[in-house]
Amino acid sequence: MQRRARRKFDDEPENHERWLISYADFITLLFAFFVVMYSIAAVNTGKYKIFSDALGDAFGGQGSAKPINTQVQNLPIPNPALRRRTELLRKEKEQMTKLAQDLLSTLAPLVKEGKVRVTQNSRGVSVEINASVLFDPGAALLTSESREALQAVAVLLKADPHAVQVEGHTDNLPIRNTNFPSNWELSAARAGAVVRLFIDSGVAPARLTAVGHADNYPVAPNAQADGRARNRRVAVTILSGIPDPATEVPTAPAPPAAPPAP
Repeated sequence: MQRRARRKFDDEPENHERWLISYADFITLLFAFFVVMYSIAAVNTGKYKIFSDALGDAFGGQGSAKPINTQVQNLPIPNPALRRRTELLRKEKEQMTKLAQDLLSTLAPLVKEGKVRVTQNSRGVSVEINASVLFDPGAALLTSESREALQAVAVLLKADPHAVQVEGHTDNLPIRNTNFPSNWELSAARAGAVVRLFIDSGVAPARLTAVGHADNYPVAPNAQADGRARNRRVAVTILSGIPDPATEVPTAPAPPAAPPAP
């Protein structure tokens, strides 16, 4: 009996397809591995959360994985020198803005009449005064009315540490007399007259510069009388101590382009 039962067990055919079970498990794991690699290579916040939740449910995990933060955070500037320069530049702009507001308030009547313009840029604060407010035609002596306005400006400049550049401009009509052989001498003399008044009003001479540009930097066409009147001007620029390199402009406007050759 025992020999016969054992022979029956030994005679059972061998199962040659059991390897398919291990192979199927290996393929499943390999597929899961490539899915994970793909999801890491191209992160999508919504798809990543759905996929992590699905894996957690499938493998019995405790909760889903935390989503990856793909947003760029605003970190502080790491360079101390750059951070300090940025802060100094901010304070300088605030100081120049206050100065521009004070000048606008002081020269408000002339600003309303269109005879004075106050502007602010990367160079600093510029006060552009029409020459008719300051001088008689063809002259470089300040009128009594203009002295009052300029002395009010000098009071603000005296308490301010910035350098000041005074630029004289004329129209393109030539002038030839014993005092001013050309517009160069006239524009330089007018700038010098404003500088002398500032010095007499208490502004330190070392902070002042006088420049004559003649008719080389017009702000309006010289073909008509109103354009020539705008070009006859004196510009007082309070120069910023920390120019902004991102918006820095030349010290004078570019001259107009020459007409093309015929």
